[in-house]
Amino acid sequence: MRHVIIGAGPCGVVAAETLRKQDPDSTIILIGNEPIPPYSRMAIPYFLMKDIDEAGTHLRSDDFYDTHNIQYLGHAVENVDTDLKVLTTDDGTEIPYDKLLIAAGSKPLLPPIEGADLPNVHNCWTIEDARQIAERSHSCLEVVLMGAGFIGCIILESLAKMGVNLTVIEMGDRMVPRMLDDKAGGLLEKWCIEKGVNIRTSTRVNSIKEEDDVMIVELDNGETIQACTVISATGVKPNTEFLKGSGIEVDHGIVVNTNMQTNVANVYAAGDVAQGKDFSTGNYEVQAIQPTATDHGRIAALNMAGHLVEHNGSVNMNVLDTLGLISHSFGLWMGVEGGDSVDIYNEEAYKYINLRFGADKEEDVLVGASTLGMTQHIGVIRGLIEGKTHLGVWKSRLMKDPTRLMEAYLSCTQELDNVV
Repeated sequence: MRHVIIGAGPCGVVAAETLRKQDPDSTIILIGNEPIPPYSRMAIPYFLMKDIDEAGTHLRSDDFYDTHNIQYLGHAVENVDTDLKVLTTDDGTEIPYDKLLIAAGSKPLLPPIEGADLPNVHNCWTIEDARQIAERSHSCLEVVLMGAGFIGCIILESLAKMGVNLTVIEMGDRMVPRMLDDKAGGLLEKWCIEKGVNIRTSTRVNSIKEEDDVMIVELDNGETIQACTVISATGVKPNTEFLKGSGIEVDHGIVVNTNMQTNVANVYAAGDVAQGKDFSTGNYEVQAIQPTATDHGRIAALNMAGHLVEHNGSVNMNVLDTLGLISHSFGLWMGVEGGDSVDIYNEEAYKYINLRFGADKEEDVLVGASTLGMTQHIGVIRGLIEGKTHLGVWKSRLMKDPTRLMEAYLSCTQELDNVV
């Protein structure tokens, strides 16, 4: 059996590792679009801060692929012919497959802004991006970062710790708007400002110009900021363009079933590129987060190896450390129509917790939560959500005091154990 995996991020590497365990005699070819060993994008900020070297970003040791008889190719895939079961890389190499996993991940969006394509406007998406940013930032003091979403905040931390004078521009009305509500996002903004970062929310960049090696960033509020480097973290989208003409169905991402199979026989998709099942809603959505990617990769590989394993859906889960302030969001953190919610907000102590409950027959089920500056019982929150645990009388107790999560968990799970 010849297994080919397009994409060498955490999803692809976990899939290759799982396939080798399940199918010791198969041929496994792992294809990344960079001529360097597979690495973690989440480690790039630490590379920027020089906390680790390039080798520290690698997902596995350099001898892992040879030891496990996994062939790694550092070329971009340009075409997939599902009729002939052959893919073509950017150097013209044709690679046949018996089973194919597409784990090509996401790619950064270029904002529709005049000057966004200038040489000193960078994404922070690849090791090469990081090399260029590090080289430029260590010789200058002023940096503008466009975007304060999840990726933007990770980059924010690395730049702030490098000692640059950093200004962050976010068009949303709060930081990390797809993870935190108004209270939490506003509290995170206040924290960053107190740490010396300039934050501009509800603000757009109108244009970027370069004059005498100085970047001129014009904002929609009339403000002009001078910088030596501009970094864009304004969003990503699934990397599916190379699938044009393949017959593989693409919606927001590649459409898959609960076995991570596409509409084409022997072709699977996983990770950021796949439109997989969401645990909380039951809908098929793109979840561009690493825990979902590794979950997808493992399940896809098991099915490719002949084990019928269903993906029951991934909980949308984010954990973010921003200059020492840790935030989390789980499941339907924004709540559901008709569901109750409760929060504790302590602005002075930078602490916040919000619990979201279901509606109708699930009115006593915790369906989502978000926290800031409160790391206790995070595992309990996830356990209650994934278990769809009916809290009974404990819902009213949590409505009065959301910090009693551990008591609620122990009481409800002990009751279930007693029933069994």
